[in-house]
Amino acid sequence: MKAWRHYAVVILFLLGCSGVAARVVYLNITERAFLQEQGDARAVRAQTLPAYRGVIYDRNGEPLAISTPTMAVWTDPSLVRLDGESVAALAGVLGVPARELQQQLDAAGRREFLYLARRLPWEQAQRVKALELKGVYLQREYRRYYPAAEIAAHVVGVTDVDEAGIEGVELAFDDRLRGQHGRKVVLQDRRGEVIKDLEFVRAPRFGSDMHLSLDLRLQYLAYREIKAAVLANGARSGSLVMLDAHTGEVLAMVNEPSYNPNDLSSGTREGMRNRAVTDTYEPGSTMKPFTALAALESGAYSPTTEIDTSPGYFSVGRKLIQDTGNLGTVSLTRALQKSSQVAFAKVALTLPDRAVFDVMNRAGLGQFVGTGLPGEAAGSLSEWGLDKPIVRATLAYGYGLAVSPLQLARAYVTLANDGVPLPVSILKHDPDAPVTGTPVFAAEQTRAVLHMMEAVTEKNGTAPRASVAGYRVAGKTGTARKVGAAGYDDERHVTLFAGIAPVSNPRLVMVVVINEPAGAAQGGGGVAAPVFGRVAARALRVLGEPPDDLLLAEGAGR
Repeated sequence: MKAWRHYAVVILFLLGCSGVAARVVYLNITERAFLQEQGDARAVRAQTLPAYRGVIYDRNGEPLAISTPTMAVWTDPSLVRLDGESVAALAGVLGVPARELQQQLDAAGRREFLYLARRLPWEQAQRVKALELKGVYLQREYRRYYPAAEIAAHVVGVTDVDEAGIEGVELAFDDRLRGQHGRKVVLQDRRGEVIKDLEFVRAPRFGSDMHLSLDLRLQYLAYREIKAAVLANGARSGSLVMLDAHTGEVLAMVNEPSYNPNDLSSGTREGMRNRAVTDTYEPGSTMKPFTALAALESGAYSPTTEIDTSPGYFSVGRKLIQDTGNLGTVSLTRALQKSSQVAFAKVALTLPDRAVFDVMNRAGLGQFVGTGLPGEAAGSLSEWGLDKPIVRATLAYGYGLAVSPLQLARAYVTLANDGVPLPVSILKHDPDAPVTGTPVFAAEQTRAVLHMMEAVTEKNGTAPRASVAGYRVAGKTGTARKVGAAGYDDERHVTLFAGIAPVSNPRLVMVVVINEPAGAAQGGGGVAAPVFGRVAARALRVLGEPPDDLLLAEGAGR
């Protein structure tokens, strides 16, 4: 009886084994593809090999934007549903409310991929890993870091969470900076750990590094001063553009308000706008050097030609043009030094209809600069109405057109470079490749205008606070009323100063714009010119430019 039971068990066991073996053979023949697919779906994964985004440097090799390794946390809601205890533990490590994380998981439904957190530091990612939660995985990625923060934010720009450029150079040159992600196929265990690399589909291609024309030292000086000026004058905003007069390179470009690209939650969209290239203003009296140049080109005027401005005002049609006082009879140089509206309006009305317009047009006003920076404004300079005396008169002192700070700086580069316009670049030039251009003004006449502009920064000029000890400085102030709902608003102004230094061998061209100052000082000489003076004094020494004020040098040598 016992022997029978023994044999019965053995027979049943053999039959069971035979059945299993038969089933295996059957499935291997009829369902092989399906089973292989199901096995791979649970253990074989395609992984992205993140590409390293190119580094952005300043002209001296200082990093302005670099990519640092971080980790992302993700899950597959279609395969795994986290319980309440797991959600609470994960939320604690990630520093988010558990309820918010649970809502995120519930909203995902049956999606196969869901990010739970991005850009986690390595230490925090290791704490997530230590939880050993089933269905929660880590993935390497990069996060952009900006060492100069808000100082260079408007030029360098920022990327989104996927490291795609959305502002500044990061956006303008995204194709060069962005690499191409690689891909590999791996075998994972049930925890999501990689057991084996099965196949490398594509290697990552890293992005290209870029060297900007910015000098971080000058950028810091400019930002510090423009921020201080905006705060001190209770202004709405401020911008500063500094160009190299030899090459057209942008050495500094700053705006206030700014933002911190490392923490976008602390800023606003208003602070992210690069006002130096996107915002346009009527430039006011900063256009008078171009009117003076048109006068010299006509052959009817020289720097010493006298103009009668008495009694300090005159009418053009129904428009009254006036100075702050009666300057009497003044030379063209003196008119520029004292910024006489009457003198320049009278000069313009004696010239051919298109004379002043043509000079401004040749200087590049109302035309795209072409740096490639996002949102660059073209400004406006129209020939409409040049047959009307009032249009020609007001154009002579900077009304009736609109320019950005960058456009104004480019126009002044042409004055500083003997009448030769230069392409403005945000990228560092090859020092072995000379920058050239076709002259649009006679060198002799631009030098004469430059010498006339020196009088503006002298003691009796409108901008003595733009002067720099030891250096010859040429420049021009500007104060323009802003247009409101009822026309020009006497309570809202934009103040400007555009300058060149040193005059004997121009190196720097700088434009300072302070928008809507609310302090006691209102004019360009009291608000914008001091910013130029402070920045230029330090910048010229940082760049090692020798003093060119011969009178001061002779006095120091005695």
